[in-house]
Amino acid sequence: MQNHPREVLLGAQARTGQLPVCDHYSGIPSRMVQSLQLQAELTQEFGTCVIDVTLDCEDGAPVGREADHAALVADLAAGSADNARVAVRVHPLDHPAFADDVRILLGKAAGKLRHIMVPKVESYDEVERIARQVDDAGGSHIPLHVLVESPLAVHRAFTIASHPRVASISFGLMDFISSHGGAIPDAAMQVDGQFSHPLVVQAKLQIASACHAYGKTPSHCVVTEFNNDEAIARAAVQASRQLGFTRMWSIHPSQIRPILGAFAPNDSAVLEAAEIIAAGHKAHWAPISHNNRLHDRASYRYYWQVLERAHATGKVVPVNIHAMLGTDAG
Repeated sequence: MQNHPREVLLGAQARTGQLPVCDHYSGIPSRMVQSLQLQAELTQEFGTCVIDVTLDCEDGAPVGREADHAALVADLAAGSADNARVAVRVHPLDHPAFADDVRILLGKAAGKLRHIMVPKVESYDEVERIARQVDDAGGSHIPLHVLVESPLAVHRAFTIASHPRVASISFGLMDFISSHGGAIPDAAMQVDGQFSHPLVVQAKLQIASACHAYGKTPSHCVVTEFNNDEAIARAAVQASRQLGFTRMWSIHPSQIRPILGAFAPNDSAVLEAAEIIAAGHKAHWAPISHNNRLHDRASYRYYWQVLERAHATGKVVPVNIHAMLGTDAG
């Protein structure tokens, strides 16, 4: 389809693909297995894979047994279903376990990994070094997601986002606050404080803006109040509708549905977007009038992205639009 909306409206950005809005982390062996099972259940329920499962080799590995943990993660990833979306978080580049993580994981599971998350990335040059090691281990096809966790890294967010191997940047809230030597109070680590402290909000906006500048995915940090559904829902709404994030971390199964709900467009928005895109497609993307408002390619682009987000979050879309989404190679 030569005038497919994704190619016509998004152009070069179409190559980055659409990531699920929720990235679910687990590092304890039993919970990693449960996370993969949960992903399969949600895929069946929603009709599409609505979460990534990232198996954690950084915080999940017992000290001194990092290689054993990496081998366990590699086995889980290698044994996952073909339609699963499985990723791994490795140790930072300067950690002694980084090289072993990369060697062990890619040696067994390179064909199954959707991305590799690398924490504590500080610069473009570090991404270059990470990419070389990943490539040498057989992972040249695997996108890199990076975690920005310091004031200097936030300052360099645009440069980091410009690296062609970086597909997404996440914000490391806890380390960012800790790196300020007490200048930011611990209240900023909590759900309300992280959306009100100026330095934290500024950092989030910097990361989101950098990602959008280069067609990458900005991923919002964790909410530690994992037993408070109202708190995670409120945070997800603020992250997606005020700060420009299109993806968010989950660290507990109870956080997944509130994130999906907050990042999904509502039914009326989906219907309006479907009507506008169908009319624009019929007009070969020439300007149209819809409900007495002018629409052209600038607004078509917005409404197509609403439909992509609806599809990625398991929302029902009209049949004609679903057919377009089904031809999307991204």
